[in-house]
Amino acid sequence: MSYQIISIAGLLYILAMPIYIVYVLTKNNKVGYIATATLSFGALIHIYGFIQRFKEMYAINHSIMRSIPITNLYESLIFFVLCLIVGYLFIEWKYKKKSFGVFISIVAGITIGLTDLLGISKEVQPLVPALKSNWLLAHVTLSFISYAAFGISFITGLLHVIMESQDKKSFKYIFSTTLLGFMLFMFISVIIDIITASNPKTVKIFHSTIGNPSVFISIISWMILIFLIFITWKFGHILNKILNSFKIDSNFLEDITYKGIAFGFPIFTIGGLVFGAIWADQAWGRYWGWDPKETWSLITWFVYAFYLHAKFIRGWRGTKTSMIAVVGFIVTIFTYLGVNLFLSGLHSYGSM
Repeated sequence: MSYQIISIAGLLYILAMPIYIVYVLTKNNKVGYIATATLSFGALIHIYGFIQRFKEMYAINHSIMRSIPITNLYESLIFFVLCLIVGYLFIEWKYKKKSFGVFISIVAGITIGLTDLLGISKEVQPLVPALKSNWLLAHVTLSFISYAAFGISFITGLLHVIMESQDKKSFKYIFSTTLLGFMLFMFISVIIDIITASNPKTVKIFHSTIGNPSVFISIISWMILIFLIFITWKFGHILNKILNSFKIDSNFLEDITYKGIAFGFPIFTIGGLVFGAIWADQAWGRYWGWDPKETWSLITWFVYAFYLHAKFIRGWRGTKTSMIAVVGFIVTIFTYLGVNLFLSGLHSYGSM
């Protein structure tokens, strides 16, 4: 089965993380080559699994255009991860820098791992009527290529903010540590949701913590969230020192953040908005209907448009623009996953 092949790729991505850490600490070129080879081998297996998934879909749909595996949540996640890894490997090849490979590999590995833990359906099924359009390939493929570019910008942008934040009273320090505290809470919450769910396919994010029907558990969960944010604020300077010990060039991180957005923004504009509108007209008889997914896609577009405006028109530099990049990807993730999981709309076929 294709999903088993892709799971092996996920394990290789996670395996690459400690190798990248050793390289960053030692700057040993041989270790660096091993790290890159491990990640690249994972990418090749991922591509092979993606091709196998295509063959499985083609056996059902009998159409090349309608058999590209990007039609449900699982397939879109594995395509996103593949684009993320390929994008990073291109950056590593072009700039000869492996400094943030550890973060890319762990994000990729955890994302694929969560598709198993969350019980996301991996079954190959016939397309629903709304997806039987040749615009599907252009709209969804370009959208997720842009999401991957924004994802790389998020990682480099967040690293840039953390590395440049030392004063605990500064906004950028509070911003980065608050975000890290929330991310830590979300990860713990998802694990608890998985453990307490009677059926993996019924997992609901935050259902066991802040979204619990019990007021008492919900209040305790909010208190734990605040406590974790406080802890990351209190000891955030330690992470700052660790990252700076890696000797990652902050100018390089800022440059990659910009280039990722400059690459992804026009692709998102054309593929996500324009082609999406054409597809919507064919599927539902109107170009725009303020569906939650459409609305949040537009919000995403405005955030990244503001980033480019701030950088070129207002001349913003440094962590200010990096923080916008981080916010942009948070909005992107909500557009991608949050709308499907928490809101109802015409894009509900993308749920678990």
